[in-house]
Amino acid sequence: MKKLVYIVLICAIGILAYYGMQNPVGRLEKNDEEQHAAQVLSGKLAENYNLEGLKLKINGSDVPDEQYLPYIGSDLHVMLPIDAVKDKMGCTVDEYANGGIIIKRNDHTVRIVAGSADASFDEEKVTLQTQPVKNNDKLYVPIEYISDAIDYTCEYNYSTGQISLQKKGEDTTLPAAYDMRKEGRVTEVRDQGDSGTCWAFASLAALETTLMPDENLQFSVDNMTKNNGFGIEQFEGGQYRMSIAYLASWKGPVLEKDDPYGDDETNSKLKAVKHLQEAEIIEDKDLEAVKEAVYKKGGVETAIYSDMVDADSDSEYYNRDHSSYYYDGTEGINHDVVIVGWDDNYSRNNFNKTPKKDGAFICKNSWGTDFGDEGYFYISYYDAHICETSVVYTKLEPADNYDKIYQADKLGWVGVLGFDNEEAYFANVYKAGKNEELAAVSFYATGAKTTYEVYVVTDFQDEDSLADRKLVASGEVEYAGYYTVDLEQAEKLADGKKFAVVVHITTPDTKYPIAIEYDADSLTDSFDIKDGEGYLSLYGKQWYSAEKDRKCNVCLKAFTRTVE
Repeated sequence: MKKLVYIVLICAIGILAYYGMQNPVGRLEKNDEEQHAAQVLSGKLAENYNLEGLKLKINGSDVPDEQYLPYIGSDLHVMLPIDAVKDKMGCTVDEYANGGIIIKRNDHTVRIVAGSADASFDEEKVTLQTQPVKNNDKLYVPIEYISDAIDYTCEYNYSTGQISLQKKGEDTTLPAAYDMRKEGRVTEVRDQGDSGTCWAFASLAALETTLMPDENLQFSVDNMTKNNGFGIEQFEGGQYRMSIAYLASWKGPVLEKDDPYGDDETNSKLKAVKHLQEAEIIEDKDLEAVKEAVYKKGGVETAIYSDMVDADSDSEYYNRDHSSYYYDGTEGINHDVVIVGWDDNYSRNNFNKTPKKDGAFICKNSWGTDFGDEGYFYISYYDAHICETSVVYTKLEPADNYDKIYQADKLGWVGVLGFDNEEAYFANVYKAGKNEELAAVSFYATGAKTTYEVYVVTDFQDEDSLADRKLVASGEVEYAGYYTVDLEQAEKLADGKKFAVVVHITTPDTKYPIAIEYDADSLTDSFDIKDGEGYLSLYGKQWYSAEKDRKCNVCLKAFTRTVE
């Protein structure tokens, strides 16, 4: 069958090529009938290839994962999922709400737009013969047209169904210096005043960079610090887990213009203008991972110790002439900043105290533009606390991506539970509304290299129902953090009936892999144990009630869309 189809394909390409050469611009009407016949034939051929199945090989390795498989378009061009470009080809991919896509590899940049033939390769404008398209909510790009622009070769053999992508040379390392300011990827510097709100300014400044340069939005610090649900006053401070919990529960972000900072007022009824889908937590001073995150994803929130409180402060650790800071003591962290770049060759002699080597991160502060270099300063790679824990808000989507959120953990990741084992199962039960389908779930990975399996029980009666679960997604995450997993296919929910979402998680080198919400201290006074029905299990057979047996809520949310 494949041999026959291959022969017909050659004929089809010959017909298309012939008429393409014979018809100059403005004189297409003469062969419209023949061209239409060739297009119909091409469409049928593409359908045959897709039915028979395609094989994908990237850099010499077979890629059997269904989520990465390409398809042949009706014009006989190869369409590859953008996830394959990002996950398997070593490219940086930024997707924006307006449909824009930026693909970077080594020193090359490709800019394309979903549904448009307009593109640019390294700032040179080009016109694509085939447009990037959305197919079943998945973005596909015409890989044969953009492959060369990102230093790849693309070969395909329709007789065997084999598509091969091979990079030219090796991936280059990160540059010795990089500055997001020069790329238009940072928002304006702000001033926290005398309130302990650096954590919120840092979280939201990092979040804002996720949208840059296509969207320049300023989010409300007042709303985050006054409506996060934690028992803490605005002037008392906070930390990144509070930020993630606020964002993940759809309390925010809201726009600064709708809830301005410093006016002693707030509006708790404002709706989030974006939805946080993912936040990665990079630990253990992994400086290269932090640099890669800044380069590929966005600004990185981190914490330091500072004995300064504003732009007018002095410190033995701060060099005002060079806007540089290096602390080598034992005091704990007390101030959050945003890493927006680095310089490997920044001289160690620029600091008051001399670190052991050169190199510094470029950090955005929240003490106004009178501080440092118009609000920015350099922190040595060898600072006592820089990058001990770093957060990058990697995915932010429009607020209409889902219609409803089901959750019992509005305070998010407060603590952890487990069975003295690196793996565990956990589940949450919810009651469906009307005309809903389950589209996604979210949870926390409490450590790096976490693998997961997501299951659904569409007819939950009691805990015995959890045995009748259906696998709907699986994968692995590189870092700890908050993750949203889209189901491979949405699951229809019965009106007014209970359903359960179940996750089997394995987190290496940990004994307590399940993130939970519980009444830990005065910060979590608003904890509500009555708003959830959660379950915990070691092997997914014997289940314990999270609320009754462990006095906690499971951090596992469900997202639905309304269907007609």
